[in-house]
Amino acid sequence: MRASGKNKVIITCAVTGSVHTPTMSEYLPVTPDQIAEQAIEAAQAGAAVLHLHARNPVDGSPTPSPAIFDRFVPRIAEATDAIINITTGGSTRMTLEERLAYPMAAKPELCSLNMGSMNFSFHRAARGITSWKHAWEQPYVEGSEALIFRNTFADIGHILRLLGDEHGTRFEFECYDVGHLYNLAHFVDEGLVRGPIFLQCVLGILGGLNADPENLMLMRSTADRLFGRQNYEFSVLGAGRHQMSLITMGAIMGGHVRVGLEDSLFLGPGVLAPSCAAQVLKIRRILEELSLEIATPEEARAILTTKGADKVSFNG
Repeated sequence: MRASGKNKVIITCAVTGSVHTPTMSEYLPVTPDQIAEQAIEAAQAGAAVLHLHARNPVDGSPTPSPAIFDRFVPRIAEATDAIINITTGGSTRMTLEERLAYPMAAKPELCSLNMGSMNFSFHRAARGITSWKHAWEQPYVEGSEALIFRNTFADIGHILRLLGDEHGTRFEFECYDVGHLYNLAHFVDEGLVRGPIFLQCVLGILGGLNADPENLMLMRSTADRLFGRQNYEFSVLGAGRHQMSLITMGAIMGGHVRVGLEDSLFLGPGVLAPSCAAQVLKIRRILEELSLEIATPEEARAILTTKGADKVSFNG
């Protein structure tokens, strides 16, 4: 039984992220038009939450620019009733101030929040690529081996106070390892996090827990011990080829699911996903075959207790 007493599954779609590059898939959305179109299609396909990053429209590189966000977020908000979730993670190459620039301007219903500093490497994705579309891509991907994603306790506390306490934003707490659950429990104890907690279990990133079924069970049981199952909402993200199988397992365990081209470029073995919506439709079909119901955006708002779309004003 879910913490909220509801039995519907929230589908989150992470549209573009900051890991994959244009060379890796022709379908990766990078321009404002492409990001808006794919987000709107994903919402129409059944995604109740849209998790958004921005890209430089010239070369597809990750950017924290509020001006770029403003070229697609208002369009998405106008065309859909999905919950808009803005990243506070950005990329490993952005400062905390850069990562918070647009969330502070937009004050959305929901923001992602990585629950600790960590090695976050995707350098192996460069193997086998001999020709790159843009000069920034190869050093960006290969260089991830030498970088750390920073979110100290002070950083996390700052974000919780600034966006949460002052502006009523709720959070998708991204936990890549068991230690991140304990970090989250610390902030619960400090009174900076109040339930229901939206816990996103992220497995399959080099630097965090691998995408093994046993690790998913460990994360679930640890969260139960730390928070009590009635006090949190559990969602699952499986990186790369683990996407569909792991999130299906998570849904069977009572969780919500996340798909999107940020997390995996593929629809099946060796088959690139032509859009984020294609992944949403695939997991929706799987869930419905399992007799699981899909949450609407309004049902997702009730489950996650967000402040509501009427409390957000996106400027185009």
